[in-house]
Amino acid sequence: MERIALGPDGIGVSRLCLGAMALGGVQDEAESFAILDRFIELGGNFIDTANCYMFWIDGGTGDESELLLGRWFAARGTRDQVVLATKAGRRPAFPGGGLEHSEPLTRARITAALDESLERLGTDRVDLFWSHRDDRDTPLEETVAGFDDAVRAGKARMVGASNHTAWRVERARNVAAAAGAAAYTAMQNRYSYLKPRPDAVLPEGGHVHAAPTDLDFVSSVPGMALLAYSSLLSGAYVKKPLGEHYAHPGTEARLRVLDEVAAETGATRNQVVLAWLAGHRAPVIPLVGVSSVAQLEEAAAGVALKLDAEQRRRLNDAA
Repeated sequence: MERIALGPDGIGVSRLCLGAMALGGVQDEAESFAILDRFIELGGNFIDTANCYMFWIDGGTGDESELLLGRWFAARGTRDQVVLATKAGRRPAFPGGGLEHSEPLTRARITAALDESLERLGTDRVDLFWSHRDDRDTPLEETVAGFDDAVRAGKARMVGASNHTAWRVERARNVAAAAGAAAYTAMQNRYSYLKPRPDAVLPEGGHVHAAPTDLDFVSSVPGMALLAYSSLLSGAYVKKPLGEHYAHPGTEARLRVLDEVAAETGATRNQVVLAWLAGHRAPVIPLVGVSSVAQLEEAAAGVALKLDAEQRRRLNDAA
């Protein structure tokens, strides 16, 4: 699987990032291990989780994904083969709480959250530590200091911002530069081929959709990349109805061209979407969660698919 450089040290990460949110929660251990094993066999090395996955399922605590990955690392000895990312900022501050009760991104809580994640993961460091949200109730200087502590302690190699706008990432980077602290070197936002209506409120709590300014920003900062989550809209390209926030004429136009290109390439809709994402001028890394090995193999073939210039132009111009 093709790799690109991420962060100030140019860490090589696969062009497909495996989202581990459902592993150990929705997928059982045997299926989760099979998916992870196959991802490594396919040449993937970038795995993303969070300290809150999946607290919202029946009986969920938020520990499920990290604990599953920790068991897999222990069983397979794969920790050093993986660029591992986790997040803090969306775990409820008390059992039974929801997103409205998310932990603050204070300096003390960032340190504690990472230590808890490392224990669950069975490792002494992560490669990328994300701020899961933009906590406007905590001074940015304090949040930056907390993530800098993680890097200085050797518990994180680099830090990134999930569900932020570009201007807030840049402001945080300026705060970090003034303090000589570690700066955000990646963004993670929702992004796919279909676009929601302008100003539509996404039904998924906390999701922030990437804007053209975000893509322009990551393309202008050396080492920066955008991880595109919900890149396949949770199966909506092939089996699930699109939400009302995608109900506009542009959706129909884009789906027509998507089907044309899929027919020309012999690929699936999902594969064309992933190829389109991976072929951006700005470094975009599709983040995909799968429920089977077959879905993983389809996604890997998608990021390997090369669209020609005319196909990309038609996909881009569909209104």
